[in-house]
Amino acid sequence: MNPQPFFLDGKKYALAIHATSPELGLAISNFAGDERCQTWNLGRALSTDLHAILAEFIKPQNWEDLAFVAVAKGPGSFTGTRIGVVTARAIAQQLKIPVFAISTLAAAAQFEKQRTSSISDDTDIAVEMPAQRGQIFAAIYKLSTQITVLLPDAALTPEAWQETLQKWPNPYHLIRVSNELGASVSALLQLAYLDWQKGLQPTWAEALPFYGQHPVSDKV
Repeated sequence: MNPQPFFLDGKKYALAIHATSPELGLAISNFAGDERCQTWNLGRALSTDLHAILAEFIKPQNWEDLAFVAVAKGPGSFTGTRIGVVTARAIAQQLKIPVFAISTLAAAAQFEKQRTSSISDDTDIAVEMPAQRGQIFAAIYKLSTQITVLLPDAALTPEAWQETLQKWPNPYHLIRVSNELGASVSALLQLAYLDWQKGLQPTWAEALPFYGQHPVSDKV
């Protein structure tokens, strides 16, 4: 027997934080018509400005209005990813609410599907994003009423990724992700809400960053 889906009651909200790139993205919604989303191109100022921006963005809601938090867990900027995850964990721990750590690549796939009507539910979505040392981050997903991971996030050489795509048995839509990722925070929140509706309640301790590579240098 499938569990009954969870829904917000209209009075509670969900908050999403996307800090894995120089473009910070924040979104808040009660999934009943009241929602807003905003991005800021902060660059290195992300580490000093995030908390002040977040405190202003959440208004007129209060922290106690939150039912859960979602955060981009990476891959992406090492510093930005760490700051975003730590912030989401702190909020969830203080409020005793769940925190959903969502892949940056999964959010990009969901964002592309939301704004591209030509992508059918039968089409796999392949995502690639520049990584360090000549590699790329890559993953493949199936998106319909839920997200299914077909190829988990990994750092690959361009040659290995091309070989994977050439041998992929299903039709796919390829997304090349830029370094400005904040706009996909709305998709990040939607993916978290899908998990929330399943009755999942991940704790703050379960929200862990995915760096994909050992950070040698980091621009943000």
